[in-house]
Amino acid sequence: MSEDLATLRQEIEDTPLGTEEAIDGFRIRFLSRKQGVITALMKRIPDIAPENRKTYGQDVNALKQRVEARLEEAQQALSSSNAPGTDQTDITLPGRVVPEGSLHPLTQTMDLIVHAFSSYGFQIAEGTEIEDDWHNFTALNFPEDHPARDMQDTFFIEEGKTLLRTHTSPVQIRVMKSQPPPVRVIVPGRVYRNEAISYKSYCLFHQVEGLYVDQGVSMADLKHILHAFARTLFGHDVRMRFRPSFFPFTEPSAEVDIWWPDPDLPGGGRWLEILGCGMVDPNVLEAVDVDPEVYTGYAFGMGVERIAMLRYGIDDIRTLYENDVRFLKQFKS
Repeated sequence: MSEDLATLRQEIEDTPLGTEEAIDGFRIRFLSRKQGVITALMKRIPDIAPENRKTYGQDVNALKQRVEARLEEAQQALSSSNAPGTDQTDITLPGRVVPEGSLHPLTQTMDLIVHAFSSYGFQIAEGTEIEDDWHNFTALNFPEDHPARDMQDTFFIEEGKTLLRTHTSPVQIRVMKSQPPPVRVIVPGRVYRNEAISYKSYCLFHQVEGLYVDQGVSMADLKHILHAFARTLFGHDVRMRFRPSFFPFTEPSAEVDIWWPDPDLPGGGRWLEILGCGMVDPNVLEAVDVDPEVYTGYAFGMGVERIAMLRYGIDDIRTLYENDVRFLKQFKS
């Protein structure tokens, strides 16, 4: 047994480690967890006579330490030889290419949406992701028994008091509480829903909501701004439609679809929902001390993930959160 250890000790000292490949091979041979020599020696300890186990274990540990020391010495020597200014530097070689990063497709989409509405005169407002029940639900005209208050939809921190916001609308409430009309803001941010994760839903996502409150604001104003926005994102020939819907905080309410051409589908395409909108419910205005007899307003909200998936042809929302470099490299701006 001692002869075997002596042979390995000599091999450790004599193995040349002048390249990255040699260093890597040396490390795998001696330190690999599955087939490494040191690992195999450690596994043999139970077979050693009890009176010799301590000495054997010390000898194997010494071999391991020497392997690690040689690896460190070799890495340092190799780094020094490649350092700028040394004799081994070949200045005729092309320079190293610095990897070029890019903005995440969600960030690019968010920036595009924010820029579009900023150009229409909307100010940007942001708020905390941890909210209280009043700002997230009550002030937005959610009845006490509304399904959105149930645990399957909301991440509660303290039941009935604090939660992770389920939409960015609480920021609109805070803005209207802090300043009198006119109010024209967009609210980009991250929101959370206690939903099952699938190709079309995730436990967190991003929204951009808009709010405009002033005297004489009408549904026609809402349609005009959303049509202008759709042309900015999807081209001047975009087709869109409004469908009646229901949201607690708007009345009347609507969902907006755009026509998505697809020659493989009957009719040459399909309608895809991109956002919800409506006129601000008078109850919401009263909750923030704005007189609904004097002021009216509209609000809209869209999921950034949905817009990004449409723009880039992504069919699984989970792809946006896996941080696969191969995926992200496709979005260099």
